[in-house]
Amino acid sequence: MDIKQVVITCLRDKYVDFKGRAGKEEFWWFFLAQVVVLLVAGLLSNTLYVVAALALLLPGLGAGARRLHDTGKTGWLMLLGLIPVVGFIALVYFWIQPSVPANEWGAGPALPDVAALPPGAV
Repeated sequence: MDIKQVVITCLRDKYVDFKGRAGKEEFWWFFLAQVVVLLVAGLLSNTLYVVAALALLLPGLGAGARRLHDTGKTGWLMLLGLIPVVGFIALVYFWIQPSVPANEWGAGPALPDVAALPPGAV
């Protein structure tokens, strides 16, 4: 998935979806897109920043919860973000954990077909 596909998926198809799973690629591309949009909006206008932040709040929380599901944790851990600094650091730690195989939130993210890759590519 590229950044354009991820942003379209998170904003259109999974806008307030707190169920299911989001692989590292999906989560981190969307996280980067959020940071860029908020930085640009903040440079242009405070009002534009607030509008962008509110528009991205629910899809960002949904992507974070789905990423936690992908690591085998509950999405309620997103509440750690309410703790200044330490909560965000804890969330980043959980978000960078590897995906687990199938769990209660569904099958794992699609992995590349190793047989289709050239030798030495893995």
